[in-house]
Amino acid sequence: MKYFWVFLSLTTLLCTNSFAQKPDKPTSAELFHKIQKLNFLGTALYVAAHPDDENTSLISYLSNHEKARTVYLSLTRGDGGQNLIGPELRELLGVLRTQELLAARQMDGGEQRFTRANDFGFSKHPNETLKIWDKDKILADVVWTIRQIKPDVIINRFDHRTPGSTHGHHTSSAILSMEAFDLANDPNVYPGQLQSTTPWQPKRIFYNTSWWQYGSQEAFEKVDKSGMVRLDVGTYYPELGLSNNEIAAMARSQHLCQGFGRLTDRGSDNEYIELLKGDMPKNNDVFEGINTTWSRVKGGDAVGGILYKVEENFDFQNPSKHIPELVRAYQLLQNVEDEHWKTLKSEELKSIILAAAGLYLEASSTSASTTPGSKATINIEAINRSSPSIFLKEIEIIGANAKLNPNKVLGDNQRENFDIGFTVPENTSFTSPYWLNEPGTLGTYKVNDQGLIGKPETPSAFKALFTLEIDGVDIPFEKSVVHRYSRPDRGELYEPFAILPDVTSKIDEKVLIFAHAETKEVQVKIRAGKDGVSGAVELDRPSGWRVSPNSIPFSIAQKGEEISVTFQVTPPNSESEGKIEPKVSIGNKIHGNELVEINYNHIPKQSILLPSEAKVVRMDIKKSGEHIAYIMGAGDNVPESLEQIGYQVHIVDPNDIQNGDLDKYDAVVVGIRAYNVVDVLKFKQPVLFDYVRNGGTMIVQYNTAGRWANQFENIAPYHVTLSRDRVTDENAEVTILAPDNSLVNFPNTITEKDFDGWVQERGLYYPSEWSSEFTPILSMKDEGETDKQGSLIVAPYGEGHYIYTGLSFFRELPVGVSGAYKLFANMLSVGKDEVKKDTNVKG
Repeated sequence: MKYFWVFLSLTTLLCTNSFAQKPDKPTSAELFHKIQKLNFLGTALYVAAHPDDENTSLISYLSNHEKARTVYLSLTRGDGGQNLIGPELRELLGVLRTQELLAARQMDGGEQRFTRANDFGFSKHPNETLKIWDKDKILADVVWTIRQIKPDVIINRFDHRTPGSTHGHHTSSAILSMEAFDLANDPNVYPGQLQSTTPWQPKRIFYNTSWWQYGSQEAFEKVDKSGMVRLDVGTYYPELGLSNNEIAAMARSQHLCQGFGRLTDRGSDNEYIELLKGDMPKNNDVFEGINTTWSRVKGGDAVGGILYKVEENFDFQNPSKHIPELVRAYQLLQNVEDEHWKTLKSEELKSIILAAAGLYLEASSTSASTTPGSKATINIEAINRSSPSIFLKEIEIIGANAKLNPNKVLGDNQRENFDIGFTVPENTSFTSPYWLNEPGTLGTYKVNDQGLIGKPETPSAFKALFTLEIDGVDIPFEKSVVHRYSRPDRGELYEPFAILPDVTSKIDEKVLIFAHAETKEVQVKIRAGKDGVSGAVELDRPSGWRVSPNSIPFSIAQKGEEISVTFQVTPPNSESEGKIEPKVSIGNKIHGNELVEINYNHIPKQSILLPSEAKVVRMDIKKSGEHIAYIMGAGDNVPESLEQIGYQVHIVDPNDIQNGDLDKYDAVVVGIRAYNVVDVLKFKQPVLFDYVRNGGTMIVQYNTAGRWANQFENIAPYHVTLSRDRVTDENAEVTILAPDNSLVNFPNTITEKDFDGWVQERGLYYPSEWSSEFTPILSMKDEGETDKQGSLIVAPYGEGHYIYTGLSFFRELPVGVSGAYKLFANMLSVGKDEVKKDTNVKG
């Protein structure tokens, strides 16, 4: 129970990166912690490539022990990873992982920044990575971050000196950081940035090394560490009741979609950072030789003279006694010439004044969303829970023409409530991740507004600006407008106040496969963003495709209500691919967005607007068999894809499988990473292998090497050794090694052309060794590497067949890659009687 309350209080301890998190309500001990950080004028920047690359132990140590402003720059948002908790992949996964990073920073006290780099998937070399990313754009973003953050020290997670030895994104992050270290202070480099920032030179840059860089702990112990700084990141914080490594584990556990939930640990734990450039600090002090006191800034001595005394004489029983001193320090701080530190420390100081006074300020919309041109009502709550006199002068809604002048004294513990109504301006931007507003490239998101680049999320459309007179001084306090509500099963909740279109539309099936020229019904769902929406919807289609009717009228009475309309879509007789796009007309406006909502308990609700569309594919495909058993692993959309070509897919719970239960199925397919995440499978292998022995077909999709649940390795009936072999180039040449094998002949003929149009990669975690019973079907390789022949292997076992594949069907099928469908249909059809069971796909 103690840790439950510690967890709750820790989430309010430090900076609030997300505008939809619960409001900050620090205890006296946490307030004292904030004052200590206020009195430290030093900044550290930690640089890596992805969410979950960061060393939360070091970030927490720098933030909570050193009291430094600590920022994690993740070059990407992790768009190319997998998802253990839901269906979000690619750009939607990037949104989810962004919020998990913000939740992690809530834990460890850091801040979060990004570049425009898109995680396009695994890369074997930085040369490839930097080419796809457009190196100059991402280097500019790293320089921009340094100039904005103005770090004294930079710490790279990865080593820039070892290209090709790890993920290309990892090495690239270090390469770009090293280059930016030298460029950020040059006014001739990216001069356009200097309209809103200034050059900056960090004092030193480090590499966060460890024993894994040297192969073993024993080898690392022998390394000369004279050029390294040792930091004990296991230090204990009595005011928090937690060790640093406990906080770090709690932060890392926020990466739930990557399966990083972990136990906390305690005790001394050393981290090492190797100096790369700059002068070597003494006494294992990262900030040695750097002035981190208030004397660092002109006019800061007077501010520090007040605040150091507050820290020294802090009254834990009555923090409000310090309000006159804090207000005087705030007043003096406004005269400081250094805009960077004045801005940062003013915001910190204002949050401390709020906390010391027990001041609670909130602006909550009565509804979760609204639309441009609609009315909005904001509930205002203001309460002063301390004895000092505080006068509420004005409340202004920034982003709207709305203002209130209460001119009221906030009495001790007397709540004041107000309502502010306004019409949402027609030009208000919709709520959606800013980096997804325009199409980018494979490696780089398109962001035109320099001021947005690097921000973790889109700023709130509306903010409430409270002007309070405290101890004779007017101080502005800004709060994002949120939506506060409650649920019986979860209690009080907060979510962003979203600005959405009048209407959105979607087609649930993102890929529609037409195996012949027969007409299919296509449902379009239309959702109202406000009351009383009416109009008509049409379906744009590729040349050669026919849609009936041309237009369908609709009317929706209530906001949030969703209706469905049905079109008849007829493909051409020949093979064809394209997109169908709903276009909803209301008056003289045409709406073409789909609303996607991501809503998990550990992150704020996310609203994402994407183009409303579905891919349509006319392909000639044959299959054999009807009923497929599917054992889900880490989560994929392969079952839905197989249903598109006429299979009846049955999701099977491995806990319930007994001998003979699977005999009614034509094949059993095991989902991605199932042996990594489904413990019970190790007990069900005899049942699965008996099914194969008796004539069944078993297909196992990729599992990660070295991550077996309980070290279980009996993945196949014969010897197979999984490796980390992968082919990351989705256009890599594919050679068919076994041209006479049924996998490339029945019921569909597979040629090299069937590997055109694949996305992100060919595959991953291929077997590197297998017994002689297996036949490798394909060979492929990345540039400069040896052939990889383990992407698809098949072996007869008894009367049936066992297939292992590392090919990325979980990526290819959901996006409608024709060749992937044909090859998977062949895998499901292996061993079937070609005369009796060969059948065309039913539409």
